[in-house]
Amino acid sequence: MKDTQTSAKSTSGKASKGFTDEERATMRERAHELKAAARRGPRTAKADGESDVRAKIAAMPEPDRALAERLHAIITASAPALSPRTWYGMPAYAKDGTVVCFFQSAPKFNTRYATLGFSDTAHLDDGTLWPTAFALKELTAADEARIGAREESGEMRTKRRAWQARHCAVCRPRPSGAASSRPAHVPSHLQDTTLADGFGRQFQETYAVTLY
Repeated sequence: MKDTQTSAKSTSGKASKGFTDEERATMRERAHELKAAARRGPRTAKADGESDVRAKIAAMPEPDRALAERLHAIITASAPALSPRTWYGMPAYAKDGTVVCFFQSAPKFNTRYATLGFSDTAHLDDGTLWPTAFALKELTAADEARIGAREESGEMRTKRRAWQARHCAVCRPRPSGAASSRPAHVPSHLQDTTLADGFGRQFQETYAVTLY
């Protein structure tokens, strides 16, 4: 009986370790965020959210600070409809109060790399299988273009395609029955990895041009 009690105590003791210090700190940060949000009015929420995100980024060690600063610039430029805010102590970007994406620094949970994550509110759907988080160790120009494409709003995408249809000889719709041919050059606005959407794939299939 004594051995049984000792075994049970040992087992429960191991399980009772529960949350890590990082997880407990994250929960405290979330509780603080909720209290702060309740005190703030709708007029100051966005400005305060921006300040909170910038403060979190400034407190990060390198190289994650540089990554977060670039991501912040890309996301706010590509998706102005998203509002910066902190979420469990992480820089995040929300639409109508719901977080769409967030940046998790490597030290946050002592991981090997930082992470750019998306919630199910983000429309990343691609067939029946698609990623919802990306490991980040550095940001190249191609990486930045891919992120900008994923963050681009439907309204901005519509405007971009309309501009291309008016001004780009390659993108402009052809008359019915007109023969298509491979362009002599790839227009500058198509020479990047922003072609993660259907428009980009259609262009590639039509002209058999490898743009990645």
